[in-house]
Amino acid sequence: MDVKKSHLVTEETNRLSRNIDEMSTEEILTLINEEDNSVASAVKQQIPNIQSAVDLIVASIKNGGRLFYVGAGTSGRLGVLDASECPPTYNTPPNLVKGLIAGGYYALVHSLEGVEDDENQAAVDLSEEELCSKDIVVGIAASGSTPYVIGALKHAGLMDASTVSISCNPASVISNYADVAIEAVTGPEVVTGSTRMKAGTAQKMVLNMLSTTTMVKLGKVYQNYMVDLQATNEKLRRRACRIVSKLASVSEPVAHATLLESEWSIKEALIMLETNLSRSASRKFLRENNGLVVQAINSARQGWDYE
Repeated sequence: MDVKKSHLVTEETNRLSRNIDEMSTEEILTLINEEDNSVASAVKQQIPNIQSAVDLIVASIKNGGRLFYVGAGTSGRLGVLDASECPPTYNTPPNLVKGLIAGGYYALVHSLEGVEDDENQAAVDLSEEELCSKDIVVGIAASGSTPYVIGALKHAGLMDASTVSISCNPASVISNYADVAIEAVTGPEVVTGSTRMKAGTAQKMVLNMLSTTTMVKLGKVYQNYMVDLQATNEKLRRRACRIVSKLASVSEPVAHATLLESEWSIKEALIMLETNLSRSASRKFLRENNGLVVQAINSARQGWDYE
């Protein structure tokens, strides 16, 4: 199915910026900011579909599957970015959330526009990742018509994997190949066709919502703190101490000592401090409650199996 660029809302001329080359610096900045203000509203209208997408992602991961973001150009880079931030932020395994970009790693920092036209390459790339029916593929394309992304969603469908599409045009082609279609229609760009702007911002917002809500549902957050982060450097160890100190209402030295005992597991440290359990018992409750700290603490406080 071929879609001409001229038929895409994201490629239309923005009447408000027709004379942008004659505007002052302040006028240009004000215009960009005013246009950006519409992005959140476009995303908000898609919350029901974003919710359905999150439910699919959570179900896939709980079933032992993986999440793949697939895109080209800016869309691909945004997917890779979101995926790459999951391990340090939420301590996810490196391959649980993965971003694939047309053209591979080189395309992250170089423009390889032609590679997005190869629909078959997406199937090859996903096959190399051993995509299976437990997995879920999120195809990202501002235009909604990128062949590489279409190919990825088609291949995922053949593998009985769940599929989600993210685009910024109504009735996008990629929507036809997705179990859940998210269409955040952001309209014409300030610079015609530069979809790294409003469309890119919308895509980043949707990806933030998908990954963040998924991680909350998977028990990676307690109250509103990320309690599964990897304390791999001094900055993150200080952050871990502050989190434990705040949530358990203890001093930072006590938090630090408990984190040392738990080998920098924030979750285990919290349960230890909130229940006076040993590390092994805390780990047991955490495991039995699928990594959910609040449920582990509540189970432990029932008064059985204390050590």
